[in-house]
Parts: sequence; C-alpha cells; structure tokens
Amino acid sequence: MRKPTKTISGVTPVAVVIKPRKCPHGTCTYCPTFNVPQSYTPKSPAIMRAANLKYDPFKQVKARINAFKVMGHNTDKIELIIMGGTFLAYSKSYQYNFVKACFDAMNNKKSKTLADAKKLNEHAKHRCIALCIETRPDYCSESDIKRMLEFGCTRVELGVQMPSDSLYEKTKRGHSVLDVVQATERLKNAGFKVGYHIMPGIPGSDFYNDIKLFKKIVKDSRFKPDQLKIYPCQVIKGSELEKIYLKGEYKPYTKEELIKLLIELKKLVPRYCRIMRVMREIPPEFLVAGTTRIDLRREIQVIMEKRKEKCKCIRCREIGFARLKGKKINLKLKLNKIKYSASNGKEYFIEVINKDNIIFGLVRLRIPNKSKELFVRELHVYGKSLGLGLHENGKTQHTGLGKQLMKEAEKIAKKNKCKKILVISGVGVREYYKKLGYQLEGNYMVKNNIL
Repeated sequence: MRKPTKTISGVTPVAVVIKPRKCPHGTCTYCPTFNVPQSYTPKSPAIMRAANLKYDPFKQVKARINAFKVMGHNTDKIELIIMGGTFLAYSKSYQYNFVKACFDAMNNKKSKTLADAKKLNEHAKHRCIALCIETRPDYCSESDIKRMLEFGCTRVELGVQMPSDSLYEKTKRGHSVLDVVQATERLKNAGFKVGYHIMPGIPGSDFYNDIKLFKKIVKDSRFKPDQLKIYPCQVIKGSELEKIYLKGEYKPYTKEELIKLLIELKKLVPRYCRIMRVMREIPPEFLVAGTTRIDLRREIQVIMEKRKEKCKCIRCREIGFARLKGKKINLKLKLNKIKYSASNGKEYFIEVINKDNIIFGLVRLRIPNKSKELFVRELHVYGKSLGLGLHENGKTQHTGLGKQLMKEAEKIAKKNKCKKILVISGVGVREYYKKLGYQLEGNYMVKNNIL
C-alpha cells in the first residue's frame, strides 16, 4: 500500500478544489497572486490535479477515489474536503452545484437535486461519512451555517492565522478577532467540529508573541478549537510579503527557530485537540524565503522523544500511528472523560485509551448555555480504514467502541436533563445512527425523550 498514513485514521480523505476567484476582501500580505485559487501556487499537488480537470468537482472526486483504489486503500468511507479559497463567498448556485456534483461522483450516478444525491449516498458504495469546508471567520453567519448543514457538512476549518486585531490590520486580513470568536461559537452551537488554520511568524509578530497568542487559542474559553493546522508564514513569489522581504523589512523563522517554536506550541496543545498538519506543501520554486522542510513534524517528534517531552494531541496518540511505529499495544482499555467550558457552553471529551494513553476512539459533546439539547459533534473510532461491515483481527474499527461511546453520551444527556440528542452526522453514517435508535430530523440524527 502506498502512503499508508493517508487512511490510517479510519477514513479516506478526498480533497476537491474550487475554481479560482479572488477573495472579496482583497489579498492578504502573505498570499500569492497567481491564476489559481487564492493562497495557493500553480504547482501544489491538489491544484495541479484540479486544474488538469478544469476544477470540475465530479471529475476530481472520481479521479481521487480511483487513485486511492490503485494505491490499495479502502474507499468505502470518504471524508470530502472542499478547499481552495472562501467557498462560502461564491454564488449560492455554484456552492449547491459543486456539492451535488461531489455526491453524484461518490454515488456514481447523477441525481436531480442535492437532497436526492444525499439520500442516495446513505446506501452508496462510497459513502460521505464527513464533509469539511474551509472558510473565513467573516463568512460564517447563521445563514452560512444553515447552508453548510444542508450540504451535509460536519467540520469547518477557519483561517484564524493569529488572533490579534493589530496583526490582522497589518497583514490586510479583513476581519477581526471578534469575528473569530463569534464564528467559533456559532459553529459549535450548531454541532460542527471546528478547526483553526494558524500562522506563526506573521509580519509584526515574533517568537514570544506567537507563544502568547497560541496560549490564547488553546486556553481562552472563547476559542479552544478541536483541531489545528499549523502553517508557519513563508515568503512566496507573487505576494506583497515578497516585496517587503526584499526590502529587508521582514525575516521568516529559520529552520532552527521554527523547530524550537513548534516544540513549545505542541507542548501546549490539550489532549482533546488534534494537530492535523504542520507545514504547508509549497513547491520550492515558489518559495522566496522560509524553510522548505515539509516533513518538519517528523523531525520535531524525534527531538521531543529524545528529550522525553510529549505532545498530548490526538494525532500523536492514535492507535494507527502507534502500530505503524511497531509499538506493542496494550488492549486493556478504559474511558477517560474531560469536561471543559468553551464558547459559552459545556464541552465533554470522552476517549477510549489504554494505560499508555494511546487513543482508540472518542466522542465530542456540547451543551450550549441555557440549552436542553446535547450535540454529538464528533464520534470517531481510530485505526486503519476498513470496508463497511468488515472486521479484521487486531483492528479497532467495527468493534463496538462507537456504540459504547454513544451510550456514554446518552448518560451525560440524562445527567444534564437534556431532552434530546442531536448528532451532526455525515450523510453516509446515517444508517449507523438509525440502528442506535436515532431518526433524521432536518439535518441531524436525533433521539428525543432522553429523560
């Protein structure tokens, strides 16, 4: 199997790119300006694949599924990721047609409407078990959220960079910290899993300020994302930052400085958060200044292991990665529950772990303030992606951990006197929840009369 880590977390990620279009607010200081989606370069792998297919969503999905099959990966459970700019800033007709085309490709059949395509996908060979949309904090209104729910979206990634109004102004970001706070709360209150893209090294910041702002992200209850992508600022051809750099007015982190910073940041990440990625894949020919090492994460892990320092994030503790490293796995499991306050609500993070803190599965719950509803924002059992209904000796998917975690969710709902549970379920997972007694109401799988 080529690139086994691609599906090691239990799903097959299929990234599709939207057509090029300038951001309505203008261009951030660090963004390049090529005839490709904003913030990307022409030779980024995802962009080259999309451009060759003229950004056709149907063809992109089909091509990626076929590529995964050739590499020996299972493609029953798809995580669809819509990337390439501020998708929600495009016309509504473009958004609906784009999402429908993606479902049509997974279904291998063109439907009349998005609703028909979603319904068909509940029993399709390639089921959309999660859908992620990348957007900006100022394109995350109540109407935007309602539309994302209609698309079948379960996860939203916000371009936060670093939460500082002065830095936003200096880099022409076009939104405020308040936008980040409000978007985060709206998304969590609708049941979404929330990820932040952050950017250490922005012009105007420095090593100690980056640590200070990162502490705000992970400790301030207004933020506390579920996931992070850490993309240090780099000087890219075609950006305004290139001109500033050439004048000697900006200097990106050196590789050594970046390693030192990233280690400090990783040590701060709480165990309920997952660092999805470290470093963006910028082709060297477009990089004016900044490290070219896209595998920096691996180097950092080696350094931290030698120092006996640990990152508690979900990805660093996943069963799949532990097995990949050849670790001996203790299969005596226990539940670990964490309760914390965030975005004006109560959060519960329940994980299935062993004595070595290796994580086998999790459920993420939220009760918004003054609400009698409990949201299941994420249910995930880790391990190599298996086909629907299949079992393999020693594998963790399809072993009943998900049902056990949902029982814990129902216990917490009763304890908090919640009248109903709402699951933000991927379209392709609805059948699973139906077997647990949940029914489709609007865009959620719901169980009423919990008390």
